[in-house]
Amino acid sequence: MSRIRTDLALESSALQNANGALAGIRMSQNLYGDVMETVVEILDQQGADALGRSVGRYVTLACGALSMDEVETRGVLVSRLRRTITSMIPEDGDVLVVGLGNRRITADSLGPKVVDRIIVTRHMREQTPTSLKGRLRAVSAVAPGVLGVTGMETAEVVRGIVEHVRPCAVIAIDALAARETQRICTTLQISDTGIDPGSGIGNHRMALNKETLGVPVVALGVPMVVYAATIARDALSLLAGDLGYDCDQHAKALDVLVQRVVAEQLGDMVVTPREVDERVENIAEAIALGINEALQPRLTSEEIPLLMH
Repeated sequence: MSRIRTDLALESSALQNANGALAGIRMSQNLYGDVMETVVEILDQQGADALGRSVGRYVTLACGALSMDEVETRGVLVSRLRRTITSMIPEDGDVLVVGLGNRRITADSLGPKVVDRIIVTRHMREQTPTSLKGRLRAVSAVAPGVLGVTGMETAEVVRGIVEHVRPCAVIAIDALAARETQRICTTLQISDTGIDPGSGIGNHRMALNKETLGVPVVALGVPMVVYAATIARDALSLLAGDLGYDCDQHAKALDVLVQRVVAEQLGDMVVTPREVDERVENIAEAIALGINEALQPRLTSEEIPLLMH
């Protein structure tokens, strides 16, 4: 369905509909406990054109307990997140963490909530506690807000900060949109290609990437919303299947029906889970822990949680 979009490389229609390997694209999957890790590498422009995304690496971590408090599964998730971030940023140098989104809207507050938990250390260069001397990487963090609140493009704000702070890399966190409802609050995507603020609700702004900021940008995102048209399409497909119809054969008819009943009446309406407030808090905690472990490898697993609050 053309109106249904997604921020997840894993959900690309070209990738899902491919019978074999796609030219310019390499994909692999590994299961770590309850966490499924999928790596999609877009190797050249041919692969980029096929998926409609930039050349680079897209790592997806998926598990049903992403927003839950299952200690073992969360430990695996944080470990894989730490390893992925470490592989995407320089080993040394200052790092800027940017929390994108509007903290006043729960489903869009993931970025600011992660930033609230980041261990910021850049200001401690001269006053580092004795127990931490020589063990801290310089990290700064900011939640620049959204255009509708600040009147400034997020990329403009971040670019100004980058020019002043001069980090070796930027880590940006934002809420995303998914095509499949089961991806909501269960899937984390990490990429080395940057991010488009507001893309989760189709509100495209100036991109944050190496071209606009001059330094590598690692993008982290979790789908927090899904289009109402997606839910309607899924429901109609299930109904058609129960009635014995071939959904693939009648896909076009289903798309037309959803367009008439949902899209034309509601527009690009997005839906989020009722308990999204609790989920976003738990997910933000897990993401912040993974980022802190990646940026502060000289700290122990016991010290990091104590310094986060």
